[in-house]
Amino acid sequence: MHIGLTNLYFLNTAPRTTAHHLPLFAVQVAKLKAFSKFENTAEALQAAASLVDSKLSKGLKKFLKKHAEGETLAVVDAKLGNVIKEKLGIPCIYSSGVLELSRGLRNQLEGLIGGLSAADLRPMSLGLSHSLSRYKLKFSPDKVDTMIVQAIGLLDDLDKELNTYAMRVREWYGWHFPEMTKIVNDNIKYAKAVKLMGTRDKAAGLDFSEFLEEEEESALKEAAVVSMGTEVSEEDVMNVEALCDQVISLSEYRGQLFDYLRSRMAAIAPNLTVLVGELVGARLIAHVGSLVNLAKAPASTIQILGAEKALFRALKTKHETPKYGLIYHASLIGQASAKHKGKISRVLAAKCALGVRVDALGDVNDEGAIGLEARAKVSTDMVYWQSFLYAVGQGCLGLYPTCVVVFRRVGLFSGSMSWVGGCSPSLAEPGAPAVAPPRF
Repeated sequence: MHIGLTNLYFLNTAPRTTAHHLPLFAVQVAKLKAFSKFENTAEALQAAASLVDSKLSKGLKKFLKKHAEGETLAVVDAKLGNVIKEKLGIPCIYSSGVLELSRGLRNQLEGLIGGLSAADLRPMSLGLSHSLSRYKLKFSPDKVDTMIVQAIGLLDDLDKELNTYAMRVREWYGWHFPEMTKIVNDNIKYAKAVKLMGTRDKAAGLDFSEFLEEEEESALKEAAVVSMGTEVSEEDVMNVEALCDQVISLSEYRGQLFDYLRSRMAAIAPNLTVLVGELVGARLIAHVGSLVNLAKAPASTIQILGAEKALFRALKTKHETPKYGLIYHASLIGQASAKHKGKISRVLAAKCALGVRVDALGDVNDEGAIGLEARAKVSTDMVYWQSFLYAVGQGCLGLYPTCVVVFRRVGLFSGSMSWVGGCSPSLAEPGAPAVAPPRF
């Protein structure tokens, strides 16, 4: 598709409020001096995007050098006019009269340019506007977060169905071989063993080493000999094996879906993925509806996403509000001790708010560099915080019992205590520098 009609220059024009109402009058007032046509949509999009950002594109720069030197140029963007004047030395004017004249020229563009009809102008303008909208929204098939929302929803449904089917296999086959339930704990291994074995009297002559450990295999064969389970018919075994096939196939598909979700999250939200993992990040995105909605949320909202019912119940009953929601399942919070999980969740939510904004609105693909840096900072602060409390408990609080009352959060001490590895000045080594505590 060829787009034109952007690089225009008119002489002998005067701002008139009635020019855009009279086509013949517009032709008398304005005269086309030069015209340049774009070769393709990509070139037109690049020029339009540069104009939106008040930048001087190469095509416009070349066009103005050729046709506008020594003249005064009327512009509808004061910032772009300053750029043209600075780089090309062409004087530019910007006023309300220029804006009115510009509206008149746009309305009478068909009469000013020969061979151009409304039927041609409308699809060209529509195509360029769509392309410009995609560019401004940074649209890319790899950045579609709808796929993540659907994938994580399907993954949760598969987990529920897989667990239901696996429990049904254990309960059904348990009538024939009840001892196997305690020997093989993994549901998938259990289904594979039932599929391979059929009835328990065949277990002694089979090889389960492909999916069972040596200890599990030997215990299974020994238990099959002395099992107290009831006998089953061939038809019963066939139905149990068919259910085992469903469990195995669902498990394989779940693995493929998780790999797909991991690749999508790495492409769409690498920083969020580094901070909280693929599953937690995908659930956060799905909970708010899109990556952009999550980027708009403050850190305090991200911290309690998924715990809305508990939050409103606490506000209604005037109890303590929840400290975390879906973010609780992140590995960093799992590494923290029970009394520090609330503080770590607050710090992690703040880092997630920064990382997800870079993922949603950033132009540079940093492959999770910001998330890696933030994760290292949270890990360091978590270790420092725990070791600091241990040091305080071992030394400072023993010498300063009054500090217990004041010690509500990091940095609040009575008296003239200073920070030296979390201990009082009397416990610090001579000449040791003061260390600032992490801020939560």
